[in-house]
Amino acid sequence: MPTEAEPQAGARSTDSVLGGRLLLRQSLSGHRVGHDALLLAAFAPGACSVAVDLGAGVGSAGLAFLTRIAAAQATLVEIDAELAALAADNIALNAMAGRASVVVADVAALARPSGPPHPGAGAADLVLANPPFNATAAHRTSPDNARARAHMAEEGLLEEWVRAADRCLAARGVLCLIHRPEALAELLAALAGRFGAAEILPVHPRADRAAVRLLVRATKGRRTPPAILPGLVLADAAGRPTAEAEAVLRDGAALR
Repeated sequence: MPTEAEPQAGARSTDSVLGGRLLLRQSLSGHRVGHDALLLAAFAPGACSVAVDLGAGVGSAGLAFLTRIAAAQATLVEIDAELAALAADNIALNAMAGRASVVVADVAALARPSGPPHPGAGAADLVLANPPFNATAAHRTSPDNARARAHMAEEGLLEEWVRAADRCLAARGVLCLIHRPEALAELLAALAGRFGAAEILPVHPRADRAAVRLLVRATKGRRTPPAILPGLVLADAAGRPTAEAEAVLRDGAALR
């Protein structure tokens, strides 16, 4: 029996993000939408118009991108059928039925002859990716299946996702990805030979703290070396959101 502090099984909430511009229905337990998906969407180039959101969950990153870019379309790819159903609910909730669709599939199967028909090979000009961060050998796995799937990464998963992005993207298409700083070497290795001109934006909780996330934007087929951009600071010394963070997370502004 759940205690008073525990949500009922299957309980849902409907939460507003981006200052009310986007509504997201999500489970009260398990993985919940945070800053990562919104930062990822804000880092995507506004010139892109056909997006694929890998590991979309309830659709937060893909739908946040569509909220900012009114002419764009997106395919939300999610392996968990329950989360995919919530993503479909969120498409309807935000009146995006003509602009977004959901595919229940493993990222590794995308744009392969044996995989789902959509997204097709080379069909997108943008891939958003928020892959699981934590190596299963180094972290205790959550007993909640959805939370575990969202956070725990098997060995080689990052490269597998980059390969899938490469297959889904047209020439000069853009991959936008968020990850932990500890994965920088692995990430650059995965990009090598497929993506270049990588722009890396560190995300700091405060100006005097080390980065806790890296936003990476790279172009398919380019060979230009990576560049590290000035970091984004989320809060000032008093813990108040910085003006730049507020503009992105509340006002729906793009990250440079």
